Amino acid sequence: MNQRQFSYSHSPAFPSLQKGLPFLPLTLSNTTHSIKVSGLVDSGSTVNVLPYDIGIQLGLIWETQTFSLPPLVGILRNFQAFGVLVTGQIEPFAPVHLAFAWTQSNDVPVILGQMNFFSEFDVCFFGSQEVFNIVPKPPKPLAG
Repeated sequence: MNQRQFSYSHSPAFPSLQKGLPFLPLTLSNTTHSIKVSGLVDSGSTVNVLPYDIGIQLGLIWETQTFSLPPLVGILRNFQAFGVLVTGQIEPFAPVHLAFAWTQSNDVPVILGQMNFFSEFDVCFFGSQEVFNIVPKPPKPLAG
């Protein structure tokens, strides 16, 4: 099976936590811009979330966005968000399209949630061992 295991890691965004969290190293790309990030794999999050600064580093322009999203919940409830599509790659897997709620907040990490990260990858958490496995979605068979 084509899978890769990752260890939980600590993040500066959550300095008070004793345990690590399932942060995943990945590369996000948009046309000519590319950036390496750590995304929090969060099965409890409905959507993928992209902090404002990461979107700017990807070459996105806030003022030109047209796909407005309904208000997010939690700490993001007071921030406007737009839907954006970027390419994400987890080594050694093929790149995939990932849809994000790009928020004006920088007080959140990149979040990889149900829509659409968990549609592209199967994730198995082994919390007591502080590891998780990622398996890409199998390719669709060719019609014919």
